[in-house]
Amino acid sequence: MTKLSVNINKFATLRNSRGGNNPDVVKAAVDAQAFGADGVTVHPRPDERHIRYSDVREIKKIITTEFNIEGNCQEQKFIDLVLEVKPQQVTLVPDALGQITSNHGWDTIAHKDYLTEMIKVFKAAGIRVSIFVDPVVEMVEGAAATGTDRIELYTEGYATEYLQNPAKAVAPYVLAAEKAIALGLGINAGHDLDLHNLRYFKQSIPNLNEVSIGHALVCDAIYLGYQNTVQMYRRQLEIAGLGI
Repeated sequence: MTKLSVNINKFATLRNSRGGNNPDVVKAAVDAQAFGADGVTVHPRPDERHIRYSDVREIKKIITTEFNIEGNCQEQKFIDLVLEVKPQQVTLVPDALGQITSNHGWDTIAHKDYLTEMIKVFKAAGIRVSIFVDPVVEMVEGAAATGTDRIELYTEGYATEYLQNPAKAVAPYVLAAEKAIALGLGINAGHDLDLHNLRYFKQSIPNLNEVSIGHALVCDAIYLGYQNTVQMYRRQLEIAGLGI
């Protein structure tokens, strides 16, 4: 079964727009778990424009499912936080300072030495490591050479093309996943997956361990309700797993 990790950054974005603690980000994490999510994802950035470093520490206290912290390991503050909190998984993302959202994966060939050293640091602390990559076979091969446990396939390209041609949209991801399996890597995915395109992606990608979904899920929750939306996303994964 592919696990659903709910990215709660957008709850923090809404809270920060007015100050105070409404909505309560820690409660959003508690509720995601209660509503059936398999994990919670956060992506703290240096400017703390959504998830704050203090949020990460508070969520760690209450988490009962898997905790995944995404971020730019080129920031020492991020490295220190992850080593302090010790989530089950850290996902390394090559964000530039001030970047609105993640929009590309690592060049795992050019940054092999750096990634190898950073992955050793996190794995020595008992933290599973996933690195964000584009659906390019060479980048998957480069990822395997760094010693990472998993890759996270950056799925914006798939989501953008899905409505025009689903088979074409998913094709490079299938090739990347097959290469990852051959190299012994676990496979995660995330970015712009939603209720329309998630099932087909899950059906197409072999050995998909986890999807991390935030923006679309929170947008759906505004209309459909948070509990109902989490369960609807899980249902898409379950139905796909049954081949329906």
